[in-house]
Amino acid sequence: MKCFHYFKDKTRSRSQRSAPILKAETNLSLSEDVSSCKDRVTKSSGSTNSPRGIIELYEEKAEKLRVFTYPELRHATNDFTRLRKIGEGGFGCVYKGTIKPIDAKGDPIVVAIKKLNQDGFQGHKQWVAEVQFLGVVDHPNLVKLIGYCAMDGERGIQRLLVYEFMPNKSLEDHLFRKSHDPLPWQRRLQIMLGAAQGLAYLHEELEAQVIFRDFKTSNILLDEDFNPKLSDFGLAREGPTEGNTHVSTAVMGTHGYAAPDYIETGHLTAKSDVWSFGIVLYEILTGRRSLERSRPKEDQKLIDFVRRYPIDSKKFGIIIDPRLEARYSLTDARKIAKLADSCLLKSAKDRPKMSQVVESLKQILDVSTEGSPSNKSYEVGDDEPGELTEKSKMGEVSDSSKRRLAQLAKLSEHVGGVSKKGFMIMHRAKVS
Repeated sequence: MKCFHYFKDKTRSRSQRSAPILKAETNLSLSEDVSSCKDRVTKSSGSTNSPRGIIELYEEKAEKLRVFTYPELRHATNDFTRLRKIGEGGFGCVYKGTIKPIDAKGDPIVVAIKKLNQDGFQGHKQWVAEVQFLGVVDHPNLVKLIGYCAMDGERGIQRLLVYEFMPNKSLEDHLFRKSHDPLPWQRRLQIMLGAAQGLAYLHEELEAQVIFRDFKTSNILLDEDFNPKLSDFGLAREGPTEGNTHVSTAVMGTHGYAAPDYIETGHLTAKSDVWSFGIVLYEILTGRRSLERSRPKEDQKLIDFVRRYPIDSKKFGIIIDPRLEARYSLTDARKIAKLADSCLLKSAKDRPKMSQVVESLKQILDVSTEGSPSNKSYEVGDDEPGELTEKSKMGEVSDSSKRRLAQLAKLSEHVGGVSKKGFMIMHRAKVS
């Protein structure tokens, strides 16, 4: 975000209510830096056409954003009381609040209000980026920015953002915190499909490509119906301009999610987001974070853990989130892992586009839904496909009972003979 400076305008008023506040503050400094931003783009092969950049698109659409005064938002949050705080990060704190509709008629609107820490240049630049990018984008899988506040006064610089409120918090909360019920298998797939559609829109459907650069579970928020919406555009960058394939920039993001090619070279592309998506796919499958220092060294990195259990191996089921309690489709899980692996290919050019990822997820969801009238196509452990009927009967029994029943089922198929597994063991012994 090195192309943005502090706001310079000294003429704004506390009562000003129109979008030109931001434009008056930002356009001059931003336009002065457009050329320097382009100079940071390193020329390569295969270009992304972008007739107009984010700045031009923002100027066209900025009027849709509401401009709030600081007293308004202070009142909306009961003076930013700790009782209203719903989140906290490097940017600052997020509060739940209520605002009046734009026509002052009707019921108050519940919103999330993000308040910038007053110290920190990086936070200010991220605030500018959020206003610009969210002022341009419009998609059901991207969080909606309602408006902002930018004021300087006796209390110092005040920078706030007002978003639609997402009552079900983040994907991170539901995956990794025991205070939340585990997400069902089908819902996990639907959340990832929505998130993929949001990224595909940013990469391929806008006039100017947007690289999200910080795709992770905490930045996937869930509405009242668990529909996912990407949030936190503070690290987003405009994609490469015509005649270029990557943007050279300082490496930023979250450890454990950033693509290795981006870390090593500073070359940012849409395929950097694709890598991050692959990591989150494995988090969905395993219920593990991308990096967990508390685990044994060999299991701390999620990628190292899953690669010890190949997709086609009998032990693949070991990686699946135990909180699912066997209520998932092993066939679909293998497909998801295969898709994740394609997103995690070492060479960025070999990774799929997000539009291709969307299509793959749609096909998996369609097959999963059609495969069972109850929308549950369960498979357990390392069992063979022909044993699905037996497995579905085990759905309500304990884990130990499941294992015993599965073993008995296998043995019953080979009464008076040698089991398939035993035959393979003897066969290997004979060969050796």
